Amino acid sequence: MPDTDRAVGAVLGSAVGDALGAPFEFGPPGVFRERFPDGAGELCGGGGWDPGEATDDTQMAVLLGESLLERRGLDLPDVFTRFRRWAAADPKDIGLQTEQVLLGGDPWDTAAAQHFRTNGRAAGNGSLMRASTSAVHFAAQGRTETMDAARRIAALTHGDGAAWEGTAILHELVRVALLGEDPLTAVPAALAEVDPAHRERWATVLAPRWHPDDATEFNGAVWPCLGSAIWALRVTDSFEEALAAAVDLGGDTDTVAAVTGTLAGAVYGPDAIPARWTSLLHVPLPGFAERVLRAEDLRNLARALAAGH
Repeated sequence: MPDTDRAVGAVLGSAVGDALGAPFEFGPPGVFRERFPDGAGELCGGGGWDPGEATDDTQMAVLLGESLLERRGLDLPDVFTRFRRWAAADPKDIGLQTEQVLLGGDPWDTAAAQHFRTNGRAAGNGSLMRASTSAVHFAAQGRTETMDAARRIAALTHGDGAAWEGTAILHELVRVALLGEDPLTAVPAALAEVDPAHRERWATVLAPRWHPDDATEFNGAVWPCLGSAIWALRVTDSFEEALAAAVDLGGDTDTVAAVTGTLAGAVYGPDAIPARWTSLLHVPLPGFAERVLRAEDLRNLARALAAGH
């Protein structure tokens, strides 16, 4: 069975990665190390974010997790309705693609597909950024079930199957980590379950020798985002080091760090997450009675998701 402490690590780790990376979003590589040369970064705030404030990444993860609990499983129309309510409340940050899908007026089961048909581009990393809670919830159901759930959730806002498969891979690697096993060794088995139409491209960015400098797209795209998170986990030896490496890549720093934090939190557990980060962490929920979640709320959410209730 998945380890509950590691589940807490995944959800909490994703949120602190999000808050750590937010002030550096769209900056060049090296800015994080320049500001924190000893590598011990702080939730410093900036760029419109208060110190410790989580972004849309964690907000959507919370909404997804709460739907899974309150609806006692995956109720896709309910998830979409919560997302739409949040998007309509003018959050500080929301991905352009996600905003267009949620507020375009199309029904939950056709909105993403219609957006993809119109725009031809829908492989952003927005389905990865919110996956910590669903990955924890579905881990106990096994590889096939968790990967299938990931695809269905991703398809709510992303019409490109590349995003579905990337989210499915992340779900599976988290599942392995929650069992106390090394998710890096599970990459080949996860790739074997990927739709053949997308497998080669995913195999490229998840290869052991791949480096974020090899990316052919901005890391706001799904492929380099997950590839960079796995690279950060591979080349470091602690939770803090993994997140510092992720943020220092520049670009879409909040999401790359959130995905890295999901994996590193599951690997290293919640005790590896610095108290100087968790003490400042807070997650506003626009559209939901001005609620603001703290670290303990995320811990409780993760425990309930891991327990299945």
